[in-house]
Amino acid sequence: MQSKTKNCQNCKKDFTIEPEDFNFYKKIKVPPPTWCPECRLVRRLIWRNERALYKIPCAMCGESIFSMYHSRSPFPVYCLKCWYGDDWSPLDYGEEINWNKPFLEQVRDLMGKVPRAALWQTSTQNAEFANFSRDNKDAYLSYSVIESEKVYYSKNTDNSEEIFDSLDIYKSEHCYEVNAGAHNYNCQHSLYIRNCIDSSFLFDCANCTNCFLCSNLRNKSYYFKNQKYSKEEYQNKIKEYSGSYRAISSAQKEFNELMQDAIHKYAQIVASSGSSGNDLADCKNAKESFNGFEMENVKYVLRCLMTRDCMDITNIGRGTELIYESVSGGAENSQNLKFIVSSPGESHHVEYTERFKSSSYLFGCAGLFSKNYCILNKQYTKEEYEALAPKIVEHMDAMPYIDQKGRIYKYGEFFPPEFTPFAYNETIAQEYFPLTKTEALGRGYQWKDNDERNFKIDIKSTDLPDTIAGVDESIVGKVIECEHKGACAEQCTEAFKIIIPELQFYKRMNLPLPRLCPNCRHYQRFKQRNPLKLWHRSCMCDKDNHFHGKAKPCRNEFETPYAPDRPERVFCGSCYNKEIY
Repeated sequence: MQSKTKNCQNCKKDFTIEPEDFNFYKKIKVPPPTWCPECRLVRRLIWRNERALYKIPCAMCGESIFSMYHSRSPFPVYCLKCWYGDDWSPLDYGEEINWNKPFLEQVRDLMGKVPRAALWQTSTQNAEFANFSRDNKDAYLSYSVIESEKVYYSKNTDNSEEIFDSLDIYKSEHCYEVNAGAHNYNCQHSLYIRNCIDSSFLFDCANCTNCFLCSNLRNKSYYFKNQKYSKEEYQNKIKEYSGSYRAISSAQKEFNELMQDAIHKYAQIVASSGSSGNDLADCKNAKESFNGFEMENVKYVLRCLMTRDCMDITNIGRGTELIYESVSGGAENSQNLKFIVSSPGESHHVEYTERFKSSSYLFGCAGLFSKNYCILNKQYTKEEYEALAPKIVEHMDAMPYIDQKGRIYKYGEFFPPEFTPFAYNETIAQEYFPLTKTEALGRGYQWKDNDERNFKIDIKSTDLPDTIAGVDESIVGKVIECEHKGACAEQCTEAFKIIIPELQFYKRMNLPLPRLCPNCRHYQRFKQRNPLKLWHRSCMCDKDNHFHGKAKPCRNEFETPYAPDRPERVFCGSCYNKEIY
């Protein structure tokens, strides 16, 4: 089969479907998509609200809880204890199939009735303020955290301990403001570091110990601004940068300049073959994928791990395969999931279903756990289900759902954007593809204006002490003004508080108090990262000691997340390795 160019039903731009894509669609028995890869990704992202939490009463027990759903949501929201309890059954909301209405319209109506769990959590302790959290202990205002302990104000943290204000962390300990790091210990203010110890302000460094304000280093110790010093000289050099907010702010400015001058590999792809995208490790044939490890034969994937034979999935992982157009969930041995949202627990053969756990053979359901052979939350026999499922597919093609923008949804399309319970700016779509209110509404998304806040500011950010030395526990619980004061598009909470474990950490690490709320701090880390896009570029190396010679600039070409108008020097893998190693 040849490649085929199609016009996206959403953005009206052309996109290409490759022969291997058609093979995958045939394997899982779905038609080719009518939306381009980026529009499909955004359509999934708007179903994942991680950071916008609201204090509401549980609709069953009345207890005050924190929820990713606003109090104005039309459906009941239960605390986790009630949602997993035996006092209600999702099957009570079951409906007969109405062959006179589009099937997706019936699914939408069901979604608006079935109770939802306030947060996405499984096997957590002391994680009241954490969302999308699994097998964790002591997680606070942290999101997408797996098998970790003592994680605060962080996102995408796996198998780590005592992590503060960090993003994309794997098997690390005692880290602060580390952005994309693996196997690190006691590191701070760094981007793309691996196997580093007792270091700060590093960019693209590996196996380094006691290094400060350095870039592109390998296997070094006691380096300051990429120069070697004795242990005593090094310790004297870094003294002027420690403890003070002013000094750290100055170091951050130097670090930003250092990153501009450093050599940038075309993409952060490590120990991966046949792969394209960014932030990939230990992958094989991962195409146009971002932020994943130990994946094989996947395409258009974001923040996934240990998956194989999947396409168009987001935040799915741990031994899953044959998953398509799905977001949030997945457990070991899960397979054959299509068009699903939020599926913790092992499941298989599920389509067009939201918020289910450990279930199989579901079609158009919501809120089920440990159930089999259900359609619209109505129980069927195996024989009845197998007879009805293909008829539903035919019905979806014959009577498709048409959304408010006139977009058509036959079988094979993910849920329409108007089905999501979240506003665009509540979800991680705003992190990866930021829009203004006007832009979001114009594209058919919802938008949520800030709730009116009536708290009283106890301490202005400008009045915070320069060092942590004079700060005592009286700061705990005080309302501190965020430096942005809500005048940004970063889900700013306008104010924040310091908690005891956080203060203890700052004291131990000699770190000054932050000036921004957790959301704004998160967005500053996000700005350091490349977008989820690829451009075709050539290597910028003209070194005369590389294989191509100065008179012959390197002709290697590649796909890179660095846009052509970016100022950084971007090298191909060969020139990068020649220069760094």
